[in-house]
Amino acid sequence: MYEKEIKTLLESNGASAVGFSEIGDRALPDFPNLRYAVTIIRKLSDTVVETIDGKPTIMYFHHYRTTNTKLDLLALDAVDFIESQGYSALPIAASQSTNTDKEAYRGVFSHKTAAVLAGLGFIGKNALLITPQYGSKVRLATVLTDMPLTAQHPIITKGCGSCEICKLACPAKAISGNNYTYGKPRDTIFDARRCSEHMKTYKDIGRGAVCGICMRVCPYNQRKKGGKNFD
Repeated sequence: MYEKEIKTLLESNGASAVGFSEIGDRALPDFPNLRYAVTIIRKLSDTVVETIDGKPTIMYFHHYRTTNTKLDLLALDAVDFIESQGYSALPIAASQSTNTDKEAYRGVFSHKTAAVLAGLGFIGKNALLITPQYGSKVRLATVLTDMPLTAQHPIITKGCGSCEICKLACPAKAISGNNYTYGKPRDTIFDARRCSEHMKTYKDIGRGAVCGICMRVCPYNQRKKGGKNFD
């Protein structure tokens, strides 16, 4: 009912893609009634991503942060609309971490879970969402709500196949090379601790908060005008 209005609002304000899903038992324990999600995608600049060459760059770090800020503002737009219709809405920041278990290296809610359920992409071997339009060159934000929303696309079953480019490129050796099976623990494909510890070696580039190498080398990220990357 509200999907078209939300999509039009967010895309007119700068979202690259918008999706909807019912998350059901994946709802946050403190907000069990917020069983639906709006996923907001913002594409990263092709040119900025191409500056990553064996290590991140200052340009990528600033673009990464600015994109996250844009996503957070878009999430507020969605919250305003949802609440104006009499429903509850909880924005989940684009770049987030939990305060209860920092060793878990995960956010309060998985943006990728909602995105996959919305049919916006699949989780690659690099543990990133890979989308048809933009590959893994994307950042995400989520709004959880009790507004009934229905997925507009089927779940994408495409995967990485035998490709191991990201595994071979990862300087942290954090990528196992296994294809991800939805619902399985993240550590079956990706060691978040190794990734985080390696990022800290880039203290002079973005305060050790970014890397992006596995995203940069992903074949799904090749520029392709006027079409999709999933052929």
